Amino acid sequence: MRSAMKAVVAVSVAFSTLGALGQEAGGTKKISPAATSEATPQAGYVFVPESSKEQPGRVHTTYVLRSLDGKKPAGLTAPMSLSTNEPTGSIEEAETPQSLGCLYVNSPSSAGCIPNYNSGSGGPTASGSGAIALVDAYDNPDAATDLQAFDSYWGLPAATFVKVYANGNGDCKTPPADPGWSVESSMDIEYAHVFAPSAAIILVEACSSSWTDLLYAEQVAFNYIVTNYKTTGGQVSNSWQGGEFSGQIADDMFFADFNYNWSTNYSTPILAFASSGDGGYGVGYPSTSPWLISAGGTSILRNSSTLKYSSESCWGGSGGGPSTVETYTTTWSGGNVGPWADFQYPIFGQGSTRTTPDFAFDADPASGAWVYSAYGLTGWGVIGGTSLASPSLAGIVNRAGNKLGSVFLTSATGGADWFSTWENNLLYAQLPTAKAYKSNFYDVKTGSNGVLATTSWDYCTGVGSPRGLSGK
Repeated sequence: MRSAMKAVVAVSVAFSTLGALGQEAGGTKKISPAATSEATPQAGYVFVPESSKEQPGRVHTTYVLRSLDGKKPAGLTAPMSLSTNEPTGSIEEAETPQSLGCLYVNSPSSAGCIPNYNSGSGGPTASGSGAIALVDAYDNPDAATDLQAFDSYWGLPAATFVKVYANGNGDCKTPPADPGWSVESSMDIEYAHVFAPSAAIILVEACSSSWTDLLYAEQVAFNYIVTNYKTTGGQVSNSWQGGEFSGQIADDMFFADFNYNWSTNYSTPILAFASSGDGGYGVGYPSTSPWLISAGGTSILRNSSTLKYSSESCWGGSGGGPSTVETYTTTWSGGNVGPWADFQYPIFGQGSTRTTPDFAFDADPASGAWVYSAYGLTGWGVIGGTSLASPSLAGIVNRAGNKLGSVFLTSATGGADWFSTWENNLLYAQLPTAKAYKSNFYDVKTGSNGVLATTSWDYCTGVGSPRGLSGK
């Protein structure tokens, strides 16, 4: 069952490919579950950048900008309070590293986790290990200085940061700069660093937003971690999406560490994450690959008088739903769902398709996070979308330190084992528990992305949003 592919340890060497890299088109067919509804209306104004709009033959970012008037927002010189009233009478506020750290990992503690916009207000205490690779398209010429400015303002530890051009396939020498994707990559590196400050941050830039170039960059990211972080491993986050396509099964293994870490005797654990999308109920790729963790989106609601945290709700834009391609099989395919990816069997039964998301994080632009991007925003801005969720959850899982991948070697079987989706196994195994689930996750029960959020798992937030580091 183990892959026989050869590892590539230099980004200048071209990779052989497994699947439908040339199949650039795809569509999403929605299969309605029993309880559908109107999606929760978006509070406030939102601006969707060109990079987040669907483009035939290419993938797109999955972020949206909070706007004061529905137009492209200008960059601000510093973070400030930006409140938006919800129809429920609650309020949504622009979030900070300090308030998100308080809510999701409980460090530092702050009464009600109220956002603090003052310079030096901090974030989660230093933690993390190995590396988090953020795969994006095009070049962000200011990535390093954006991260420095972000860390300096909030008083966060300086990051170990590396930018890698995924140009070994010959599609470019240096990826061209793109302002829309620069906002994406700035947010990705900043919030991966927020939650795992001690992990190295690796920005891997594809030559373009084509499937060919981004799936190639995925291989560069995994191989970079295997080569440079052999024992500690890490995470790979993908805040982008396209439609599902018929040949994607052959590409699923690009998101699994067993495809790369055989050169270290499967001792380098790497987990991939991907945004579930910003279009409400419905799915896209690579989010539906069974080997990765699909990141859904929530709204953070606050008391309108005190601004103290009140609850989390399903963000109406959060993607989620059943795949039309990743179906059940008992024959090893390198993808699909089957005995090697059985984390959703207790919910949907044997024979079901891969369904997203797996768990969730703040993604509503009304409660979005402050990001600094000189090239894309010319300053500070508030950003939401499941693009925020993917790197943040990657950082939280890195911080938790369980170092799971797709391989677990046991001495009882002579050092052999089957490949499996260990992180999702852990997340889903807590759903039926009497104590662990309630302690480790917030069960989102309100709101709709086209399907009502409900007790336990749902099509908007998966198992829910994280609380603390246990069970991650």
